[in-house]
Amino acid sequence: MKVLVINCGSSSLKYQLIDSDTEAVIAKGLCERIGIDGKLTHQTMGKDKYTVDAAMPDHNAAVKFVLDALLDTDKGAIASLSEIDAVGHRIVHGGEKFANSVVITDEVMAAIEECNDLAPLHNPANLIGIRACQAHMPGVPMVAVFDTAFHQTMPDKAYTYAIPYEYYENYKIRRYGFHGTSHSFVSKRLAELIGKDIKDTKLIVCHLGNGSSITAVDGGKSVDTSMGLTPLAGLPMGTRSGDIDPAILEFIAGKEGKSVEEITTILNKKSGVSGLSGVSSDFRDLDAGMKEGNDRCRLALDVFCYSVKKYIGAYAAAMGGLDTIAFTAGIGENNPYVRRVSTMDLSFMGIDIDETKNEIRGEEQKISTDASKVQVWVVPTNEELAIARETVELVTK
Repeated sequence: MKVLVINCGSSSLKYQLIDSDTEAVIAKGLCERIGIDGKLTHQTMGKDKYTVDAAMPDHNAAVKFVLDALLDTDKGAIASLSEIDAVGHRIVHGGEKFANSVVITDEVMAAIEECNDLAPLHNPANLIGIRACQAHMPGVPMVAVFDTAFHQTMPDKAYTYAIPYEYYENYKIRRYGFHGTSHSFVSKRLAELIGKDIKDTKLIVCHLGNGSSITAVDGGKSVDTSMGLTPLAGLPMGTRSGDIDPAILEFIAGKEGKSVEEITTILNKKSGVSGLSGVSSDFRDLDAGMKEGNDRCRLALDVFCYSVKKYIGAYAAAMGGLDTIAFTAGIGENNPYVRRVSTMDLSFMGIDIDETKNEIRGEEQKISTDASKVQVWVVPTNEELAIARETVELVTK
């Protein structure tokens, strides 16, 4: 089967065409600056990669450019849209409605739309992407894969906030968690690597990128995760603050006369390691700055790593034990400094990093010593492949 995976962001659209039999990528690309001016980058495997500027007023136009790129006579991947057997869509927020991936129906679309308030930048874009694909490929089965679904196994003690319970009853305000597709994919792969049935494991997955989250996976199920009602909670990230004292919002509002919306924008767009360093949200820039003696770059990195370390300790305690830790995503896979400092001084938990092995970047490998009671691995994530697998499983039932 050929499965097209569509991942619509607020102003972007990532895609991959995957051969589900071999799990090989046939073609992939990215639409950027949707609603601004538009840019398409496309590559069919075995052919030259190319970039073109193209007006993309909305995600519907972006989907049309993606399909045209796949059909291009010289640099495309297919001769007809009939070669696409199914489409898998990444949906950011499924609320409490979806604990699993589902085949998309009118009822599913309505339920996703009801979650728009929980993800106002992403869910509407996800819905536009679905409708555009349905319009261009009528009759092709489509599947919704939710970022939040994997975390629906959390117990109420983990997802409930200590605010008046009526806010949960009336508005479903609770911890939902995100990056679920990645956490699910990596935890399953991690169980394979350590040679255990996932039902007999206690794992911590550190998905560290521009957006970062950590999940405790006990017996293959998410039992706690660092992101909350929205992706703003948890670790400090590229531009997001992560967990802070909520009274800070009122304090800044009083000092600077800013609205809640303006402060929320600051917490989402101008905080995190970017706000701390004053240099960049890119950890490569922070590494370079630290080496040049920039102490705020050092501080930003250390605040981030300290937060990772605390979550590792907390989740080991929450699960009553720990077998293995996985570092994944852009930073987790490629930043030896972050991995080393985040696990430093955890030998009392049986964690011991091999400094030489830890220097790898982007490769699947155990980076703990043979004496380490808790294994530590780098496991590259592949959310698109995970979505393709879910799609195939549902449409072939």
